[in-house]
Amino acid sequence: MKQPLVYIHPAAKIHPSVVIDPFVTIEENVEIAEGTRIGSNVTIMAGARIGKNCTIFPGAVVSGIPQDLKFQGEETLAVIGDNTTLRECVTVNRGTASKGRTVVGSNCLIMAYCHVAHDCVVGNNVIMSNATQLAGEVVVDDFAVIGGGSLVHQFCHIGPHVMLQGGALVNKDIPPFVKAAREPIAYAGINSIGLRRRGFTSEQIRDIQEIYRYLYLSGLNNSDAIERIEAELPATPERDEIIMFVRNAKRGIIRGYM
Repeated sequence: MKQPLVYIHPAAKIHPSVVIDPFVTIEENVEIAEGTRIGSNVTIMAGARIGKNCTIFPGAVVSGIPQDLKFQGEETLAVIGDNTTLRECVTVNRGTASKGRTVVGSNCLIMAYCHVAHDCVVGNNVIMSNATQLAGEVVVDDFAVIGGGSLVHQFCHIGPHVMLQGGALVNKDIPPFVKAAREPIAYAGINSIGLRRRGFTSEQIRDIQEIYRYLYLSGLNNSDAIERIEAELPATPERDEIIMFVRNAKRGIIRGYM
């Protein structure tokens, strides 16, 4: 259902069940799946792919041209998964030739005034609180919670189930399952409450805590700590995920609290 005071390009593919409020602009090469609602004064630009049952609040801009001087007008996408909410004035830029798409997953809540830059990949069940800003090619894994006003440097990787304090300045990768806080940003323990809410057992949480004792409390450098973890702690999916994350951290991981 659409109001008369909207502009929809004839080539846009919009499911008949989509509700579109007044003063919306939808450009060509846009696809919007069933059950989604588009609030007033939303602009959906070329390259947007919006999933089922999403809600996009007034003032949001989806698939804006990347704020990247290397962008040469190539055809790229901004993909929004199912059941995701973009609150007021959220901006999600489309990709560049680097990756070809920006992705926000399913079941996410992206609160007001957040920005997701070109080629970012935001996983499923992610919460980004008000005014969080992701620079280009940031990766945020499933179930991460980012506090309001956080600024994330380009190419950083935030692991799954991370809890990040509001106002954080993130310039290193944040490994899975942890809380990150203070200034400069540092390891602040395990996100045990979040893990319990998501069904992790007490044994799993204890195992994760033990792994991070090696990484952050043993006085070892990361390489030596990983060797000790592999040699002394039993293999679990969580252990292997942490090891792989640390080994692949291109920007290095956040430090321990000093």
